[in-house]
Amino acid sequence: MKKLLSLAAILVFFVVLCGLTPAAAFDEKGRMYLAQQAEQSTAKQSETPRAEASDEAETEGEDEDDDDDEYDDDDEYDDDVAQGDVQLIPDPFIELNTGIYHFNDKMYFWVLKPVSRGYGFIIPKELRVAIRNVFYNVRFPVRFINCLLQGKVRKSGAEFGQFFINTTAGFLGLANVAANYPELQPSAEDLGQTFAVWGFDSGAFLMLPFFGPSSLRDGLGRLGDTFLDPIWWLFDDIWVSLGIRAGETVNDVSLRIGEYEALKEAALDPYVMIRNAFVQNRNKVIAE
Repeated sequence: MKKLLSLAAILVFFVVLCGLTPAAAFDEKGRMYLAQQAEQSTAKQSETPRAEASDEAETEGEDEDDDDDEYDDDDEYDDDVAQGDVQLIPDPFIELNTGIYHFNDKMYFWVLKPVSRGYGFIIPKELRVAIRNVFYNVRFPVRFINCLLQGKVRKSGAEFGQFFINTTAGFLGLANVAANYPELQPSAEDLGQTFAVWGFDSGAFLMLPFFGPSSLRDGLGRLGDTFLDPIWWLFDDIWVSLGIRAGETVNDVSLRIGEYEALKEAALDPYVMIRNAFVQNRNKVIAE
């Protein structure tokens, strides 16, 4: 019985480390988009006191007020999106999803962030960036196969070119030499995007334990991508794969400490902002 409990504890520990921040379903471009959403949310909060102060001057600029009226509808729409009144995706499990979001939030601050901070203190940033580059390069099959499944021949060629240059001139992916060639920097493709191209609806929004925002379609896609991931099928021992995945997560988070904290502080409702930004970002990358 003690052995089973010990095994369960080890498994939970690895799963926690394999999990990401509640905002980590975003790639680099997606995180930039999420940051923009947070900045807009902050701007709207700062506009509230100014709006109250301007009430006294309403009678002095009727013409200016008339000009501003044409933008009122857009401002109201943005406010609705920020507050979650505009549903960008069905969220029938909102209470459960919100609870899972808070659980992920606690796991980030209690486990992942302290471990990643200690790791970052020991390992130089240059080495951590090189490790991140290697993991991205190793996952070439996931992106390449999904490009082919979507019929994106040009993108698949760009992925192959990026992989070839980084594997050879970049010393097995340690250096991102292909970054010097913008045409070899396609947005990453995954099975969730492939399902969308094939006509599958996103389904309900899901906040997955440890892994952050997703949808029914993207969750199934994530599971399928696991079987295409070399990290999982190159090693027979699942503990080795889990350990490598945990190390990758810690390395990645160590390079992004502070991003999630800033987003959370700026958002009116972090859960709603992450949900809506996730859906809008996924729609954007699917359309590319």
